[in-house]
Amino acid sequence: MKIYDITLTLSPETPVYPGDAGFAVQPGSRIAQGKAYNLSTLILGSHAGTHLDPPRHFFDQGAAVDQVSLDALIGPAWVAEFPQGRDIGVAALEAAGLPAGAQRLLFKTVNAALLERPGFQKDFAYITPQGARWLVARGIRLVAMDYLSVEQWGVRPAQTHLELLGAGVLIVEGVDLRAVPPGPYFLACLPLRIKDGDGSPVRAVLIEGLPSA
Repeated sequence: MKIYDITLTLSPETPVYPGDAGFAVQPGSRIAQGKAYNLSTLILGSHAGTHLDPPRHFFDQGAAVDQVSLDALIGPAWVAEFPQGRDIGVAALEAAGLPAGAQRLLFKTVNAALLERPGFQKDFAYITPQGARWLVARGIRLVAMDYLSVEQWGVRPAQTHLELLGAGVLIVEGVDLRAVPPGPYFLACLPLRIKDGDGSPVRAVLIEGLPSA
Protein backbone atom coordinates (compact mmCIF):
# COMPACT_ATOMS: atom_id res chain seq x y z
CA MET A 1 0.00 0.00 0.00
CA LYS A 2 1.37 3.41 -1.00
CA ILE A 3 0.12 6.76 0.30
CA TYR A 4 0.44 9.95 -1.72
CA ASP A 5 0.08 13.17 0.24
CA ILE A 6 -1.48 15.54 -2.32
CA THR A 7 -1.73 18.49 0.08
CA LEU A 8 0.16 21.73 -0.51
CA THR A 9 2.36 22.82 2.38
CA LEU A 10 1.03 25.97 4.03
CA SER A 11 3.62 28.69 4.50
CA PRO A 12 3.89 32.44 3.87
CA GLU A 13 5.17 31.52 0.39
CA THR A 14 2.15 29.40 -0.52
CA PRO A 15 0.30 31.11 -3.40
CA VAL A 16 -3.24 32.25 -2.71
CA TYR A 17 -6.00 33.37 -5.04
CA PRO A 18 -5.73 37.15 -5.54
CA GLY A 19 -7.73 38.95 -2.88
CA ASP A 20 -7.64 36.04 -0.42
CA ALA A 21 -5.79 36.21 2.87
CA GLY A 22 -2.33 34.68 2.86
CA PHE A 23 -0.95 32.30 5.44
CA ALA A 24 1.00 33.44 8.49
CA VAL A 25 2.12 31.99 11.80
CA GLN A 26 2.37 34.28 14.81
CA PRO A 27 4.40 32.88 17.73
CA GLY A 28 2.49 32.99 21.00
CA SER A 29 4.56 30.91 23.38
CA ARG A 30 8.09 29.67 22.63
CA ILE A 31 10.31 27.31 24.63
CA ALA A 32 13.32 29.17 23.23
CA GLN A 33 12.06 32.27 25.05
CA GLY A 34 11.74 30.48 28.38
CA LYS A 35 8.13 29.33 28.08
CA ALA A 36 6.98 25.84 29.03
CA TYR A 37 5.65 25.00 25.56
CA ASN A 38 5.35 26.15 21.94
CA LEU A 39 2.03 27.63 20.84
CA SER A 40 1.20 29.59 17.69
CA THR A 41 -1.62 31.62 16.18
CA LEU A 42 -2.46 30.76 12.59
CA ILE A 43 -3.76 33.40 10.19
CA LEU A 44 -5.24 32.16 6.92
CA GLY A 45 -8.20 32.40 4.59
CA SER A 46 -10.80 29.66 4.44
CA HIS A 47 -9.58 28.79 0.93
CA ALA A 48 -5.86 28.69 1.63
CA GLY A 49 -3.69 25.98 0.09
CA THR A 50 -5.42 22.70 -0.65
CA HIS A 51 -9.01 23.41 0.29
CA LEU A 52 -12.66 22.42 -0.02
CA ASP A 53 -15.33 24.50 -1.74
CA PRO A 54 -18.72 23.46 -0.34
CA PRO A 55 -21.97 24.77 -1.88
CA ARG A 56 -22.01 27.57 0.74
CA HIS A 57 -19.06 29.13 -1.11
CA PHE A 58 -21.45 30.40 -3.82
CA PHE A 59 -24.92 29.85 -2.34
CA ASP A 60 -26.02 31.40 0.95
CA GLN A 61 -28.42 28.52 1.55
CA GLY A 62 -26.04 25.82 0.32
CA ALA A 63 -24.47 23.19 2.55
CA ALA A 64 -21.60 24.57 4.63
CA VAL A 65 -18.35 22.81 5.49
CA ASP A 66 -19.81 21.29 8.65
CA GLN A 67 -22.87 20.05 6.75
CA VAL A 68 -21.40 18.28 3.72
CA SER A 69 -21.51 14.52 3.53
CA LEU A 70 -18.17 13.01 4.50
CA ASP A 71 -18.77 9.98 2.33
CA ALA A 72 -18.30 12.22 -0.71
CA LEU A 73 -14.82 13.07 0.60
CA ILE A 74 -13.72 9.52 1.40
CA GLY A 75 -13.80 6.64 -1.05
CA PRO A 76 -12.72 5.32 -4.44
CA ALA A 77 -11.34 7.97 -6.77
CA TRP A 78 -9.87 8.28 -10.24
CA VAL A 79 -6.93 10.46 -11.29
CA ALA A 80 -7.39 11.45 -14.93
CA GLU A 81 -4.60 13.06 -16.91
CA PHE A 82 -5.24 15.96 -19.27
CA PRO A 83 -1.76 16.58 -20.71
CA GLN A 84 -2.70 19.18 -23.30
CA GLY A 85 -4.66 22.40 -23.34
CA ARG A 86 -6.04 24.59 -20.59
CA ASP A 87 -9.78 24.42 -21.23
CA ILE A 88 -11.13 21.05 -20.14
CA GLY A 89 -14.52 20.56 -21.75
CA VAL A 90 -16.77 17.77 -22.91
CA ALA A 91 -14.45 16.44 -25.63
CA ALA A 92 -11.49 16.18 -23.25
CA LEU A 93 -13.60 14.52 -20.57
CA GLU A 94 -15.06 11.98 -22.99
CA ALA A 95 -11.57 11.17 -24.25
CA ALA A 96 -10.19 10.66 -20.73
CA GLY A 97 -11.48 7.11 -20.41
CA LEU A 98 -13.17 7.50 -17.04
CA PRO A 99 -14.40 4.23 -15.57
CA ALA A 100 -18.13 3.63 -15.29
CA GLY A 101 -19.45 4.56 -11.89
CA ALA A 102 -16.56 6.85 -10.92
CA GLN A 103 -17.78 9.41 -8.38
CA ARG A 104 -14.59 11.24 -7.36
CA LEU A 105 -12.45 12.67 -10.14
CA LEU A 106 -9.05 14.33 -9.75
CA PHE A 107 -7.69 16.41 -12.63
CA LYS A 108 -3.99 16.05 -13.40
CA THR A 109 -3.25 18.80 -15.92
CA VAL A 110 -0.59 21.11 -17.30
CA ASN A 111 -0.95 23.00 -14.01
CA ALA A 112 1.82 20.85 -12.54
CA ALA A 113 4.39 23.23 -14.01
CA LEU A 114 2.70 26.21 -12.36
CA LEU A 115 3.25 24.77 -8.89
CA GLU A 116 6.98 25.17 -9.49
CA ARG A 117 6.63 28.94 -9.90
CA PRO A 118 6.42 31.46 -7.05
CA GLY A 119 3.27 33.48 -6.67
CA PHE A 120 -0.16 33.06 -8.20
CA GLN A 121 -0.28 32.09 -11.87
CA LYS A 122 -3.25 33.12 -14.01
CA ASP A 123 -2.73 30.80 -17.00
CA PHE A 124 -3.93 27.63 -15.27
CA ALA A 125 -6.04 24.84 -16.74
CA TYR A 126 -9.70 24.88 -15.79
CA ILE A 127 -13.02 23.10 -16.29
CA THR A 128 -15.41 24.76 -18.73
CA PRO A 129 -19.07 25.25 -17.76
CA GLN A 130 -20.01 22.70 -20.43
CA GLY A 131 -17.54 20.27 -18.87
CA ALA A 132 -19.06 20.96 -15.44
CA ARG A 133 -22.52 20.11 -16.73
CA TRP A 134 -21.13 16.89 -18.22
CA LEU A 135 -19.67 15.96 -14.83
CA VAL A 136 -22.98 16.61 -13.09
CA ALA A 137 -24.85 14.47 -15.63
CA ARG A 138 -22.26 11.71 -15.18
CA GLY A 139 -23.02 11.53 -11.44
CA ILE A 140 -19.65 12.83 -10.23
CA ARG A 141 -19.83 13.80 -6.54
CA LEU A 142 -16.39 15.41 -6.12
CA VAL A 143 -13.88 17.04 -8.44
CA ALA A 144 -10.36 18.05 -7.49
CA MET A 145 -8.16 20.39 -9.52
CA ASP A 146 -4.38 20.67 -9.40
CA TYR A 147 -4.37 24.45 -9.05
CA LEU A 148 -6.22 27.00 -6.93
CA SER A 149 -9.45 27.14 -8.92
CA VAL A 150 -11.59 25.06 -11.25
CA GLU A 151 -12.70 28.31 -12.91
CA GLN A 152 -11.03 30.13 -15.77
CA TRP A 153 -9.17 33.15 -14.44
CA GLY A 154 -11.12 36.40 -14.53
CA VAL A 155 -14.42 34.96 -15.81
CA ARG A 156 -17.63 36.24 -14.20
CA PRO A 157 -20.09 34.91 -13.37
CA ALA A 158 -18.21 31.88 -12.07
CA GLN A 159 -20.35 29.47 -14.07
CA THR A 160 -18.26 26.35 -13.49
CA HIS A 161 -18.53 26.80 -9.73
CA LEU A 162 -22.24 27.52 -10.03
CA GLU A 163 -22.88 24.43 -12.14
CA LEU A 164 -20.96 22.09 -9.83
CA LEU A 165 -21.85 23.50 -6.43
CA GLY A 166 -25.45 24.13 -7.47
CA ALA A 167 -25.76 20.39 -8.13
CA GLY A 168 -24.11 19.50 -4.83
CA VAL A 169 -20.80 18.46 -6.37
CA LEU A 170 -17.97 19.21 -3.93
CA ILE A 171 -14.86 20.96 -5.24
CA VAL A 172 -11.35 20.49 -3.92
CA GLU A 173 -8.79 22.96 -5.23
CA GLY A 174 -5.03 23.05 -4.93
CA VAL A 175 -4.23 19.33 -4.94
CA ASP A 176 -0.65 18.40 -5.81
CA LEU A 177 -0.67 15.49 -8.26
CA ARG A 178 2.86 15.89 -9.61
CA ALA A 179 4.03 12.56 -8.19
CA VAL A 180 0.77 10.68 -8.76
CA PRO A 181 0.35 8.46 -11.84
CA PRO A 182 -3.10 8.43 -13.45
CA GLY A 183 -5.44 5.66 -12.39
CA PRO A 184 -7.51 4.33 -9.47
CA TYR A 185 -6.96 5.26 -5.83
CA PHE A 186 -8.73 5.60 -2.51
CA LEU A 187 -9.21 9.24 -1.52
CA ALA A 188 -9.35 10.66 2.01
CA CYS A 189 -9.88 14.41 2.12
CA LEU A 190 -11.14 15.99 5.34
CA PRO A 191 -11.84 19.67 6.07
CA LEU A 192 -11.89 21.37 9.44
CA ARG A 193 -15.33 21.22 11.03
CA ILE A 194 -16.09 24.94 10.76
CA LYS A 195 -19.66 25.90 11.65
CA ASP A 196 -21.35 27.51 8.65
CA GLY A 197 -17.98 27.52 6.88
CA ASP A 198 -17.78 28.64 3.24
CA GLY A 199 -14.55 26.69 2.80
CA SER A 200 -11.73 24.99 4.67
CA PRO A 201 -8.17 23.81 4.20
CA VAL A 202 -8.00 20.03 3.92
CA ARG A 203 -5.42 17.28 4.35
CA ALA A 204 -5.85 15.13 1.26
CA VAL A 205 -4.22 11.78 0.55
CA LEU A 206 -4.53 9.16 -2.15
CA ILE A 207 -3.97 5.54 -1.20
CA GLU A 208 -2.83 3.01 -3.76
CA GLY A 209 -3.78 -0.60 -3.08
CA LEU A 210 -7.16 -0.15 -1.39
CA PRO A 211 -10.49 -0.82 -3.19
CA SER A 212 -10.81 1.85 -5.86
CA ALA A 213 -12.92 2.91 -8.81
